[in-house]
Amino acid sequence: MIDTTTQSIRENYDRLADDYARHVFRELQNKPFDRELLNRFAAVVAQLGEVCDMGCGPGHIARYLRDVGTTVFGLDLSPRMIEQARQLNPGISFCEGNMLALDLPSATLGGITAFYAIVNLPKESLPLVFREMERVLQPGGLLLLAFHMGNETLHPNELWGQTVSMDFFLFTPLTIRHYLEEAGLAIEEILEREPYPPEVEYQSRRAYILARKPGASAQR
Repeated sequence: MIDTTTQSIRENYDRLADDYARHVFRELQNKPFDRELLNRFAAVVAQLGEVCDMGCGPGHIARYLRDVGTTVFGLDLSPRMIEQARQLNPGISFCEGNMLALDLPSATLGGITAFYAIVNLPKESLPLVFREMERVLQPGGLLLLAFHMGNETLHPNELWGQTVSMDFFLFTPLTIRHYLEEAGLAIEEILEREPYPPEVEYQSRRAYILARKPGASAQR
């Protein structure tokens, strides 16, 4: 779906890519909760196959997963963000892609990570995004989704000194659970945390959902 919203997101992140990479690429060093979740995820998907880091940005999640032994590639809507990811993470594959219409074969992924990948998508887009995630996961495949908690829609005028024009959506875990289950995914765990200090991240509560595509994996 290359509509005006999708095009706007791409253009904004193309403009933000350099600053985004500078500010975000090393953030996991200061996020022990996130590292622990990624370690747990990596241990589970080790026997399931390849992982896609969706909305990968500069590739820091993909890099962490690779460094703990996961076979992973990254996907992002922004060509400039993909350029940053490739420069910062030699040896990992990154490609352009749209979560609303994934150019990936069905039932092939052992896992998906999507850290804040839905932050710019309105609620009405979520059913399609989650159906696409369910489609490309193999039976038994695992999704680790992270998002900002709340009910607000934020519309900042700038980020890191760059002018932006796009919405940022906060969701309740109950809302996201509903859409994931509607898409056919089984919820395994919902976790929440308070924000780290302002120098580490934006001051919102964070939610993480582990969801699995039902069915036994052929690789187990």
